[in-house]
Amino acid sequence: MNTFTHFDAQGRAHMVDVGDKAETQRVARATGEISMLPTTLAMILSGDSKKGDVLGVARIAAIQAAKRTSDLIPLCHPLYLTKVSVEFSTDQANHTVACLVTAETFGRTGVEMEALTATSVALLTIYDMCKAVDRGMRINGVRLLEKSGGKSGHWVRD
Repeated sequence: MNTFTHFDAQGRAHMVDVGDKAETQRVARATGEISMLPTTLAMILSGDSKKGDVLGVARIAAIQAAKRTSDLIPLCHPLYLTKVSVEFSTDQANHTVACLVTAETFGRTGVEMEALTATSVALLTIYDMCKAVDRGMRINGVRLLEKSGGKSGHWVRD
């Protein structure tokens, strides 16, 4: 593919017509991480945050974000998601929390944007809940890891 699909022949933005595409199982996985002070990570892991279970709230925020992606990204199609899973892992040596989101649907267009949006919102939620003690947190490396389904088939990041 050597053209941007969200522009018509005159260069105007438009929503891609997916009406003729086959409905298939579509899955996308995205990841990213947030780095923080060691004391901030310790507070998250111990549950000492005044706002409660940081990762639990971030998980719910990610799922909500996946469901609302078409409201945030102007040319995204609204999708009926069949599954959104959110996993967190921590690295105490590097004081990071990584987020892995898997989004699934059975439809005519992929779920890459839903997985990426969910990952981003999960990490932003962690930032929001912890900013009172650590404004220097950094969100890094939000990226698509894998997508499957549809005409373009299976793609995996190198």
